[in-house]
Amino acid sequence: MSKTINRYSIMKQKLNRYIFLWLVGFTLLVPVSAQRAYTLDECLQRALENNVRIKNAGNNLEIAKQGSQEAFTKYFPSLSATGTGFMADKGLLQLDMGPGMQMSLMKKGVVGGVSASMPLFTGGQIVNGNKLAKVNIQVNRLQYNQSENEVKLTTENYYWQVVMLKEKLQTITVVEAQLANLLKDVEASVNAGVTTRNDLLQVQLRQNEIESSRSQIENALTLSQQMLAQYIGEDSGIVDVPPVAGEVLPEHPQGLYRNPESSLVLTNEYHLLQQNLKANKLQRRITVGKYLPTVAIGGGYMYDNLMDKDHPFWMGFATVSIPLSGWWGGSHDVRKQELQVRNAENQFTDQSELLILRMQQNWNDLKDAYKQMQISMRSIEQATENLRLNTDYYKAGTCTMNDLLDAQTLFQQSKDRYVESYARYEVKKCEYLQATGRQSYDFRNLIYSDGAIPYSSLKQERKYPRSLKPLA
Repeated sequence: MSKTINRYSIMKQKLNRYIFLWLVGFTLLVPVSAQRAYTLDECLQRALENNVRIKNAGNNLEIAKQGSQEAFTKYFPSLSATGTGFMADKGLLQLDMGPGMQMSLMKKGVVGGVSASMPLFTGGQIVNGNKLAKVNIQVNRLQYNQSENEVKLTTENYYWQVVMLKEKLQTITVVEAQLANLLKDVEASVNAGVTTRNDLLQVQLRQNEIESSRSQIENALTLSQQMLAQYIGEDSGIVDVPPVAGEVLPEHPQGLYRNPESSLVLTNEYHLLQQNLKANKLQRRITVGKYLPTVAIGGGYMYDNLMDKDHPFWMGFATVSIPLSGWWGGSHDVRKQELQVRNAENQFTDQSELLILRMQQNWNDLKDAYKQMQISMRSIEQATENLRLNTDYYKAGTCTMNDLLDAQTLFQQSKDRYVESYARYEVKKCEYLQATGRQSYDFRNLIYSDGAIPYSSLKQERKYPRSLKPLA
């Protein structure tokens, strides 16, 4: 009876242990099973909401807006209130009334008042300072848009890296199944004495290589998923993506092409160059204004009690200030700013030309990516047929195991090249759309609101190469 009880208690302990291990395993599997796959659009949206670069760009834009509001306050009158009280051992005013007779006045007193001053003319410093502050807002808004584009491009790179590695894992799975079936056939042939053990060893070595490749790809995939999760602000620490449809060739990108010169005015970079030129011209005007006379008017209410009697009064005034000593070095300062303007004009011309060249280069890269995808697609068909033929030849005894494994390797490589070319094509497409100013943003309102000139209207100017002329 005791043996039965002991046996029962042991079985109960084992059962409890199995239940505990099952619960632990289930707990560990829950995050994996609950992990949601993010589409590309979802990743882009989360990146725009959570990425630190976007947040900092938004803060910089708000700082620029606050700076513009601060510059506007320069139009307001400057107010000041002063008050002074004093006490002295001797009067500040001594009156000689005659021999041996003196009178001391103002031993104590109070002086105070409130005054206001309004600038009438400051050499354009206030007006141009406000314009410069608005230019700074435009610059930061453009930089914000540029940060969004860069974040989107980086997200696409991470996303398609994950897609590519997942597709490679699927190819590994197919190859593993092929090798498993081949191993069974070779083992049967070896046991039947039809083939040598060398063929079996070659298959096993190939399996070892595939196992090693799987481990490397799985590690790379985990790292890529973690990098994508961190970049888009996913708290779980890892992001999965849905599988991509099979080997289907996308449409030719010819419909995406845009003329580089007409697309130039749609880009962030072009408008940043314009705003930089505007800023330099405004800074030159501000510098000139520092050496011009300034005029201001004002008034105030004053009060004093210097002779034990209240004395309130109103006053008005006008001031004219001429910076005479500033003229000595002012001409050199103005000349420096003029040279800065010329540098900005040269930069505008040169960088605009480079932007056009970059658009063309991005288009060439996009076409090349599509071409490589077409080639890799054909390679898959050819490698699949080559593998089938070599499999039949091996079974018929007309080719070696080495030939068959080489055909299988070519099959795997062709599949990998396709997913690599597909991922590269998607990234290059994003780069080209951004380079031509068509990535989610419509710049037309910005173009005409800040006085930009369409590129086509610049072709009449002759002093700038390739018809590139900055704004006046």
